[in-house]
Amino acid sequence: MFLFITQRKLILFRLSLLLIMAHFITACTTLNFGEVPDKVIPITASHELNDSELLNVSIKLFEPGKLPEDKDDKRGLSEEIRIAEARFMPVHLKYTMQRSGYWGNVRVVPDDNEGSELLVKGTISHSDGESVGLNIKVFDATNKLWFDKNYKESISIDERKKTEPQKNDTFQNLYNQISNDIIEFRKKLTSKEIQRIKEISEIRFAEFMAPETFSSYISRNNDGKYHLLRLPSANDPMIKRVRTIKGRDDLLIDTINNYYDMYYSEMWDSYNNWRKFRSEEMQVIREIDRKALTQKVIGVAAIIGAIALGASSNEDIRDRTGALRSVMIAGGGYSLYSGIKTSKETEINKEALEELGASFSTEVEPIIIDIKGKTMKLTGSADQQYAKWRNLLSEIYKNETGF
Repeated sequence: MFLFITQRKLILFRLSLLLIMAHFITACTTLNFGEVPDKVIPITASHELNDSELLNVSIKLFEPGKLPEDKDDKRGLSEEIRIAEARFMPVHLKYTMQRSGYWGNVRVVPDDNEGSELLVKGTISHSDGESVGLNIKVFDATNKLWFDKNYKESISIDERKKTEPQKNDTFQNLYNQISNDIIEFRKKLTSKEIQRIKEISEIRFAEFMAPETFSSYISRNNDGKYHLLRLPSANDPMIKRVRTIKGRDDLLIDTINNYYDMYYSEMWDSYNNWRKFRSEEMQVIREIDRKALTQKVIGVAAIIGAIALGASSNEDIRDRTGALRSVMIAGGGYSLYSGIKTSKETEINKEALEELGASFSTEVEPIIIDIKGKTMKLTGSADQQYAKWRNLLSEIYKNETGF
């Protein structure tokens, strides 16, 4: 009977179906990431390195980055989760780097931490439980950029491995790759270059504490790199005082790291469950979306087919297909309604994920410190506490030295 449909109407019918199917294909397309290699073996030192060969590492809390603008990509994500991840990820990277044996102290810090021998900065470009994208920048104390690199890893539910705090994360290949790349750059340094980084690090901290005293020891060129002009004598009382202050600073950073470690430990189970839960939920949502879209395609196709039959120039065809057209329109309308109804199920899943995301806490407990018998409390966020501490250190230095 379809042979009697005019060529023009047949073309319109096919075009409508092609547009619907194009939408179906687009809806099912997922972002294709450039992956880190599978089973990245972490590089570890073959022997214990001397202290002179070890650089201390500061890993700044990661920047949370922006959530996707597309509402479908944003399903189940929240600012609360992203902020939590920005604390979780640098701590796990710290543990990964510590196990390599190539570094001295590896700490997570709230800011750029003036005086760091090696500073690692990260920005979360993507994270949804199924894939992670990070931008990592690494600088040494001379402000030389070791590298600026993007890392991405995606996994399926079947690929999820056994996780263990401090040792094995769902995206451990990504952390191993970052650690390995930093080590490979470190291996290129000579002993003299490592020593110079250590010296500049100390003088940069000294200049931060007492610029009027130590600004003549170091310079910064137009390229932003620091260059050592001279070193204080071994018995210089000023540099000895700076080293004492630096020891106090390291102690507070260790205290802050204890907080981050505790936060990381408390977050471990919830975060792993959330990632697993969201992956499963998104798999269900995509299946629901595919089912809903299929129902809509069938419904629209049936309605278009009925209209095409009704528009036939052959009166006999219209008479003989009247009942069929009624069934096609009714069935198509029901299928279209079912597809819309099925789509609403995704909102229930999204609300459950958002509720879970809102449960992550971002508060920081006050830190109580004792300075020469005087008790002081640092309050606010971790970066606010550390900023107050740095100001306090400057005051201590001025009071103790008279500067």
